[in-house]
Amino acid sequence: MHLRIDVSWLLDVQEAALGSEDMSVADYSALVAAVARHKTKLPTLQAADPDAAWRAAALMHTIVRLEPLPHRNSLYAAFVAAQYMDQSGEGVDPPYGALSELVRKIRDTRLRVPEIADQLRAWKL
Repeated sequence: MHLRIDVSWLLDVQEAALGSEDMSVADYSALVAAVARHKTKLPTLQAADPDAAWRAAALMHTIVRLEPLPHRNSLYAAFVAAQYMDQSGEGVDPPYGALSELVRKIRDTRLRVPEIADQLRAWKL
């Protein structure tokens, strides 16, 4: 199943992840970019029609790298990826702290989408 999301979905996930305490968005274009990126049908020349893990990874990578929120982008990115996988019918069960570590690697070592997707696939239930 390919879950197609939009900016409204991302904002709903933001509210669920961060609560209604701060619903500000610093850069809506980053959310639009995340939505557009997850919809691609040809992420690489070797793979067409990506799976839910690739789509969740693209969302996560875009949010971490573009930082659409004024703060707490790391938490938001992890929550978006987990929600996307869950709502696609492919829940994940990462070890304690593993999502935080994955976000750190995206931010600090410039981990790319295929590697993120591989990690999400390894955590599938």
